Amino acid sequence: MKSMGNEKHVIIMGGGITGLAAAFYVQKYAKETGQPVTFTLLEGSERLGGKIDTIVQDGFVIERGPDSYLARKTVMTELIKEIGLEDDLVSNETGQAYILHNNKLNPIPEGAVMGIPTKVIPFAFTPLFSVFGKARATFDLVLPKRSDLNKDVSVGHFFRRRLGDEVVDRLIEPLLSGIYAGKIDQLSLKSTFPQFVETEKKHRSLIIGMKKSQPKMVKNHGAGKKKGVFMTLKNGLSSLISALENSLPSECIQRGLKATSVARLEDGTYQVHMEDGSTVTGDQLIVTTPYSITKHLFNDILFPPELHKTKPTSVATVAIGFNEEDVTFHLDGTGFVVTKSENTSITACTWTSRKWPHTTPDGKVLLRCYVGRADDQDIVHESDEVILGKVLADLKASMGIDAQPEFYYVSRMIDSMPQYEVGHQERVKELKTAFTKNLPGVLFAGAPYDGVGLPDCVNSAKKAADSLFAK
Repeated sequence: MKSMGNEKHVIIMGGGITGLAAAFYVQKYAKETGQPVTFTLLEGSERLGGKIDTIVQDGFVIERGPDSYLARKTVMTELIKEIGLEDDLVSNETGQAYILHNNKLNPIPEGAVMGIPTKVIPFAFTPLFSVFGKARATFDLVLPKRSDLNKDVSVGHFFRRRLGDEVVDRLIEPLLSGIYAGKIDQLSLKSTFPQFVETEKKHRSLIIGMKKSQPKMVKNHGAGKKKGVFMTLKNGLSSLISALENSLPSECIQRGLKATSVARLEDGTYQVHMEDGSTVTGDQLIVTTPYSITKHLFNDILFPPELHKTKPTSVATVAIGFNEEDVTFHLDGTGFVVTKSENTSITACTWTSRKWPHTTPDGKVLLRCYVGRADDQDIVHESDEVILGKVLADLKASMGIDAQPEFYYVSRMIDSMPQYEVGHQERVKELKTAFTKNLPGVLFAGAPYDGVGLPDCVNSAKKAADSLFAK
């Protein structure tokens, strides 16, 4: 398909959440502005949705990929409302979260915000840290700001300077590294947690800044509980994928055929070559494919050598269903994360049936465990049976569960978590500048560039679509 007359044709490469959102916004803006813009969405696999994949069976709603998103990033909620799924929105149940350290589940101290202590007494009495570790964390109250606040540093360097190694290794690292499945001493602070850069600029002390920035408690329908900060859909996130697909003309979606290369023609249009020898031609491209695939499509040209030099991390999730009577674990809460010093295969465990009650029928328990670290990914490539065995051994040691599950699902996400190294933003800017100059009309969106969370991907797609209609 190619442009006819004054019509502009956009090729969207990739049918994950970013590509589908981009298609949705291109279609929306074309209708709102009256501009003659059409699109073709190309997805190499038979299934749309990318990492989002929900199983609904026997009253269970089981997410194999991401299970929710941060509610404060409202672009995701806005898209859900626009697509007609507002009534399906669900907030998570709140409760105590734990850290597995020294073979014991220790409550995360009350008032710890992303690992930063904001309440004195809970922090002073937690067994997670030594007296020295607690004293070292208080240096944050008197330490000056960094001399160059605009310079990017690693997440680990930033927090170790302000709060010390113990607080980082035993609390902050388990909490934050799970989001990116990366090494916090290599991750870019500006690209992953820019809010802390602003906190230091404004308040100097992280403890003081986070304490001042905390909103007043929001009651949930008078139940006395804090409102959850995450949201999902009661029928699973795949229901959003289905709704997005149904909102688009079927003839505009081409799936099950992989693209092999992209070339710019003499007239300035772009031609995407497919594996069966066919081509798709368009005026502009929105590229949402994984970075390694994107580099291959463009023959590695114009890509900064230092961008994504660190290979993406592979992780796996293990969803496990039990009969309620087989789980005699009585700690109240929503799950735990694991410090790197622990001799476990799992890195975290969500007590899904407590955090998301809508996912689990009465009389059942649903857990979701995570395996795979940035510096130890071998387990991800083991067989399902081996992974399950190691996970069950960890659950027995940490939660006392000594029963066989009713079912389980192992879901691998190979090379799925891009690593935002220090200097990531500058390299992305370099990439986009090079393409604007040499291959104008090629836009990049999605997790390799603008954030790995679902709202980040949607916002990246929205910005790409916005730019097509800016003139």
